[in-house]
Amino acid sequence: MTTARAAALDILARSHSREGFVAELLDENLTRTGLSAQDRRFVTQLVFGVIRRRGTLDALLKPFIQRPLNNVEPALMDALRLGAFQIAFLTHVPKHAAVHETVELANHIGRGQAKGFLNGVLRRVAETVTDEYTDAPGADALPFEAVPSSVTVGSAAHSDFSTPAGEITERPAVVGRYRKLARPVLPNLEEDFAGYLAAGFSWPRWLADRWLARFGRDEATRLGFWFNAPPSLWLRVNKLKGEREDYRVQLAARNIDADTGPHPQSLRLLEGHSVRDLPGYADGEFAVQDPSAMAVATALNPAPGWRVLDLCAAPGGKTTHLAELMHNRGRIVACDIEAKRLDTVATLCRRLGVSNVEPVLVKDGTDAPAGPFDAALVDAPCSNTGVLGRRPEVRWRVQPGEFEYLIRLQTKLLFAALDRVKPGGVVVYSTCSIEPDENENVVKGVRRGIKGLKVEAEGYAIPGKPADGGYWARLRKPG
Repeated sequence: MTTARAAALDILARSHSREGFVAELLDENLTRTGLSAQDRRFVTQLVFGVIRRRGTLDALLKPFIQRPLNNVEPALMDALRLGAFQIAFLTHVPKHAAVHETVELANHIGRGQAKGFLNGVLRRVAETVTDEYTDAPGADALPFEAVPSSVTVGSAAHSDFSTPAGEITERPAVVGRYRKLARPVLPNLEEDFAGYLAAGFSWPRWLADRWLARFGRDEATRLGFWFNAPPSLWLRVNKLKGEREDYRVQLAARNIDADTGPHPQSLRLLEGHSVRDLPGYADGEFAVQDPSAMAVATALNPAPGWRVLDLCAAPGGKTTHLAELMHNRGRIVACDIEAKRLDTVATLCRRLGVSNVEPVLVKDGTDAPAGPFDAALVDAPCSNTGVLGRRPEVRWRVQPGEFEYLIRLQTKLLFAALDRVKPGGVVVYSTCSIEPDENENVVKGVRRGIKGLKVEAEGYAIPGKPADGGYWARLRKPG
């Protein structure tokens, strides 16, 4: 029988092959394991936690492994990280249980002879991680969790949902809790603060250098805590089926607490729940979507009856939101380059009762239907740096050398969309990145190529204030 820890290890192994986002792998694997709901939640916590904290876990393990970590067999390295994560970050798992249960996984991965190695390393980690906490960062203090501050400067309560584009300059009061170690394992933050960010908050070094230079110590630290915390579950109440308050009453009747969010269709659940078990799931009364993503379709503001081009539609969250705003009237041509991902658009449309979407498989976006369209959405492929908490694997997949390719692709797609809208038509360009090179700088570059192209509005969603990060710009084509 598969245990929760064994299931987590299997999913971690698959995550290395870029078979998809980890959330998709979890959904696919957990539906066939036969695990209880409690065990499925534990698997999710383990998988996301190990991937989010991988850099920190490696720093914790490194002193006790007598060879370079990249020389350790991947399956054993996953097992070591799984054990170290439980020891350092799951206070409800006793250390001795974390060590014992992880060592027993050696047989599951076909490495029974490595039990002694796993046991020796993890016992040393357990001796290093103390049960004391501090509010001061240091080489002997692991960033554990953010602690809400009574100082509200720069907090969600004081920040607009759509912040004008530009550098993120607010400086919140940073209060975090750190778990004390019996010996220093992280870089000295006075000598190498970027190194401390990279190891302590589990970022690749290039990203730590980039964000420290751009944001400074306090904001970079705040982002570190935010991106290592499990993200909230946000719902978009389906306007085709009812109003937000009506659905909130349904949740309350099931003793499920929810707060209203900054978008008029948004609700944030205050505790974790299985999405498929929420009331109205099968009837399409809601979709899972972060408020920063909801803002994009709203920025396009499509009218019922319009013909709209959605150039990068999969998995369909923004496509179906456009359909809701259009009251299911008009036509949305939903393009994507992968047939499998286009199937997810069609599946979501059926569940939500959306009937005005036409999925179209394209080669690269420049071969999309010619139009003319009243409006277009370009939710462009990007580095995903605004959603590192929700898609933790992204921090390890994206490389600094990929930005040049992404920017060329984003620019090409935006030009393609503008070519296909009628004179005077509207295009919204968006990403889930917080990098100016992928956002306003792409828009500026395209404006230099199209005389009279106007930016009517643009906005940044700042990570953690109150949800994911991202960017959008609403452009008006000259008439």
